[in-house]
Amino acid sequence: MAGGRTIEIAAVALGLLNIALLIRRSVWNYPFGLAMVTLYALIFFEAKLYADAGLQVFFFAIQIYGWRSWLQSREEDGLVIVRRIGAAAAGYGMAALIGGAALGAGLDRLTDSTHPYWDASITSLSICAQVMMARRFLENWLVWIAVDALAIGLFLVKGLAPTAALYAAFLLMSAAGFFSWRRTFRRRRGEV
Repeated sequence: MAGGRTIEIAAVALGLLNIALLIRRSVWNYPFGLAMVTLYALIFFEAKLYADAGLQVFFFAIQIYGWRSWLQSREEDGLVIVRRIGAAAAGYGMAALIGGAALGAGLDRLTDSTHPYWDASITSLSICAQVMMARRFLENWLVWIAVDALAIGLFLVKGLAPTAALYAAFLLMSAAGFFSWRRTFRRRRGEV
């Protein structure tokens, strides 16, 4: 891809802005997220990471949903209200497991994907985490930590060093996001 590294660096910068604003529960994370996933769709397709490329199309759509949901679910200060997932966690986990296995099998049989099950696992967990994020569940950050850990290795293997570095930053930011959102949740419930 001509200018591939420049596009990847731009996507990394957009991703860092996106996550920093997510941690702060700002609805303004979404424009940066939409731009980032557009660039990553191109980057991952070029790297033959088809599940990750397709995931960016899903991310684009779910970001629009999330933006709308977050605009309707803000506190007086304009920040988003955090919720706990509760019993729905089992359903999200099963969907991610079944989805990852099915997608991995499909990629293995139907494409020239270089790491179909690794790619599919990241994809299915990312879908789960993104839906949880759009619905403002605190636990989304824990799923993102798992995604980030898996993605760092895959992107290093594929020679996408700036993207691997981004996911290392995402891992740290996801931990910070979890603690920040948990503190907000507890404060809102008067548990602090």
